[in-house]
Amino acid sequence: MKRSEINGYIREFRDALEGVCFRLPPFCDIPAGKWKTLGHEYDEIRERMLGWDITDFGSGDFKKTGLQLVTIRNGKIGDPESKTYAEKIMLVREGQVTPLHFHWSKMEDIINRGGADLAVRVWLSDENEGLSEKDVPVTTDGITRIVPAGTVLRLKPGESITMQRYLYHSFWGEGGDVVVGEVSMVNDDAKDNRFYEDQPRFSEIEEDEPAEVLLCNEYPPAD
Repeated sequence: MKRSEINGYIREFRDALEGVCFRLPPFCDIPAGKWKTLGHEYDEIRERMLGWDITDFGSGDFKKTGLQLVTIRNGKIGDPESKTYAEKIMLVREGQVTPLHFHWSKMEDIINRGGADLAVRVWLSDENEGLSEKDVPVTTDGITRIVPAGTVLRLKPGESITMQRYLYHSFWGEGGDVVVGEVSMVNDDAKDNRFYEDQPRFSEIEEDEPAEVLLCNEYPPAD
């Protein structure tokens, strides 16, 4: 992805969040160039990868396959004194697919916070981490039901779905863009995403203009 595209998508993301009256924490406004001057008091943001996350999953076509996220809070795996939970806010564009994946460790709720419908396709993983043809138990807003493998569920604003471990899921906006929340166990995007097709979690970036803000995997260490 080009840095100019990322800068533009972040501005659009901010506008979408303003549209649903969602306010971001102050660290989302820190200019890119200021990070090299910030001390160890900002290490929780650095180490837990809080902040902006714009990815095309290596597809080269962000509008078709991609996602925009902000990690707002997160714990640290292996640290008994850290938070045991995480929270994200996302912008899922109309027809823009987040690729099929599951998590080995994390359970999460995906919540439609506003906009159009969020379409979510689900499969169970089989013993070889392929797609099972077994029916899928799903829980939406406290109600559990059984659906056929590969079912697409449509969440309207305010509705949510619980993603159990090893539950393959893919999602996209249907009828427009969607602001999506995520409430989960501690999040580890470096090690806890099992994509059905081999693809990177983070994008390579072509630096065609200066970064306005840094992405969550770009913070320099404190001196």
